[in-house]
Amino acid sequence: MSNDKGILYIVATPIGNLSDISLRALEVLKTVDVIAAEDTRNSKVLLNHYSINTAMTAYHEHNENNKRQFLLEKLSAGESIALISDAGTPLINDPGYFLVEGVKQAGFEVVPVPGACALIAALSSSGLATDRFSFEGFLPRTSAARKAIFEIYKGRQGTLVFYESSHRIIKCMDDIFATYDPTHKISIARELTKTYETIATGSVADIYQLLQADSNMQRGEFVVLIEGVNKKQHKKDELSDEDVKTLETLLQECSLKTAVKLAVQLTGQPKKALYKRALEIQADD
Repeated sequence: MSNDKGILYIVATPIGNLSDISLRALEVLKTVDVIAAEDTRNSKVLLNHYSINTAMTAYHEHNENNKRQFLLEKLSAGESIALISDAGTPLINDPGYFLVEGVKQAGFEVVPVPGACALIAALSSSGLATDRFSFEGFLPRTSAARKAIFEIYKGRQGTLVFYESSHRIIKCMDDIFATYDPTHKISIARELTKTYETIATGSVADIYQLLQADSNMQRGEFVVLIEGVNKKQHKKDELSDEDVKTLETLLQECSLKTAVKLAVQLTGQPKKALYKRALEIQADD
């Protein structure tokens, strides 16, 4: 697939079930000049399954500084590249940002080839709100840092989504149980699209008990989802400290009208309450 000007394709691959790949993705992987893979050994399983013999090169967090220049030279020579991760959509909690940034700065085209993504698969099947959500990747290793993040999101609308490993899932649930009301709604999705796929939604107490009662439920890769504050749960005209901070920041950069409009979109709070608070902030300055 050599062109006058090379193209970088961001190709999503299956997260477990090898059938979860698009026809377009297969065509791109077959016809590009080189595939940049996070782990060439893992990716070889997929490529062999579909009889794809395209040359591969390793691109991961430990070599991305040096490998970026190598790939840019390939593009400059008119070659096209497919970037893939071990599973799912590249750059979503995986290496690739540094490369895409450099490729775009160099004036080359970056083309997404969409497909599987664990966080979207989990969110869409969780039964939690999908109109607004925040993704935090993997949370910090320490309990105090995790609890601090949970405290921030406790008062926010929208579902909190993050990844967790098997060896930390119980410690993570300890922190969720310590921070949220036992009746608060959460969901866990493990081993998505694989043989032992499990998607469970319920109260913090129920999910906590489910994991503790069965060691097999603690295995695999997890997506954890925590329900946000429902709009109906907000008291009328009540703004959280986070809402006020957002409004104050916007007022420093925008007109009152624009700041309030953006704050409504970012916080989900009533325009009337935000406008009233904005006037108070300006009066105090």
